[in-house]
Amino acid sequence: MKYIFTIVASALLMWSCSNEADVSKKNAEEVTVHNGNFEPKSAGSKVMMQAFYWDVPGGGTWWNTISGKVASWASAGIDAIWLPPATKAQNGGYSMGYDPFDYFDFGSYNQMGSTETRFGSLTEIQSLITTAHNNNIDVIADIVINHNSGGASEYNPYTGSNTWTNFTPASGLFLRSYNDFHPNNVHASDAGSFGGYPDLCHDKAYVQDWLYNNSNSIAKYYKNVMHFDGWRFDYVKGFEPWVVKNFKNAVGGFTVGEYWDANAATLESWTNNAEASAFDFACYYKMRDALANNDLTQLNGDMLLKRNPYRAVTFVSNHDTNEIFNNKLLAYAYILTHEGYPCVFYRDYEEWLDKSKLNNLIWIHNNKASGSTTYLYADNDEYVARRNGGSGIIIYINNSDSWQERWVDTNWASTKIKDYTGSSGWEPVTQADTWVKVEAPPHGYSVWSVK
Repeated sequence: MKYIFTIVASALLMWSCSNEADVSKKNAEEVTVHNGNFEPKSAGSKVMMQAFYWDVPGGGTWWNTISGKVASWASAGIDAIWLPPATKAQNGGYSMGYDPFDYFDFGSYNQMGSTETRFGSLTEIQSLITTAHNNNIDVIADIVINHNSGGASEYNPYTGSNTWTNFTPASGLFLRSYNDFHPNNVHASDAGSFGGYPDLCHDKAYVQDWLYNNSNSIAKYYKNVMHFDGWRFDYVKGFEPWVVKNFKNAVGGFTVGEYWDANAATLESWTNNAEASAFDFACYYKMRDALANNDLTQLNGDMLLKRNPYRAVTFVSNHDTNEIFNNKLLAYAYILTHEGYPCVFYRDYEEWLDKSKLNNLIWIHNNKASGSTTYLYADNDEYVARRNGGSGIIIYINNSDSWQERWVDTNWASTKIKDYTGSSGWEPVTQADTWVKVEAPPHGYSVWSVK
């Protein structure tokens, strides 16, 4: 946890769904609308980039910063970028966007102490989205709809006191009052609240209309005017999964929820009910424990990617949590060779880790790693698995202080193979019974496939 279009409200209210497409999206095969044209997009099939971190530089420069990196990211094999909440929040030009006020102010209304957002202006985010699409990269919007912030004080008959629930955004769209928050005449609360902020009531028809039902709802404005392609839902524990499902069904697009829970079964249940993907916190915590405790058997544990890889978005760190310190590249070697949709964190890629090694792993993910997974071996220091799609790969992770070797069963008989990371110079030939000896460097990894 830790928004212009200079179109007057009356014109927006006349905007219809005539340019919308009734699109069906399944996993990686998606269709979106960009400037009125249908274009095939691929979010979910390659690698996502989380294109921000907590407290990125202020001053309205971030959208331009990201625009300058999009082409190189596309060349590396990134197929989607996840942006921070892009509209005006209570803290104006200082806010990271997670305290939303005006969902339709992308940086052109002078309110909350600034005109631009922390990240830039409407024109700059439009340019960023266009640049991304020109490079065949989808743009994922961060959707914060559990809570709002920045409302004025008003008397609230449901609490018998004043509450900060009078929202009159400069866009003139989605005005809110105490009726739209908890408590109200429907119920006192929903699945969860956050930080004492006014908690939106998703059972209210008015709220549903402005979120996704109206022709000028947030969902349809973001999709058909701003041309976002997909959605990352913040703090989905705070409301019921049908909210995410209804939003996604209204406009399509790759959809992932932040359900912060290490229990893989709980994550799977949420994805089934929301009909959306979830960040695989179960995988994250298993990797953390495996590397922190020198126990790579943890990688054989229960994860969303093993229950439903098509719903798992895997990650090593993000703007909220960064607990994998030791040998972090080994965690990236894991998520970029295994099932699921991996997300790379901006600071890991651009600042903290070896970009060339990450680019190599991204290439392996996009070109070599496919199909089902067979888990071959694990102990404290070593982990070996096999991907069975295409030409296949063997991934060998070694967290010991020295080179290690191991005989493994492959899908190749009498075939020369090599390590696609370049760590090993070996080019062994598999035996007729498909077995072969491979090696991995200390606190490193190797990825083997047919030469």
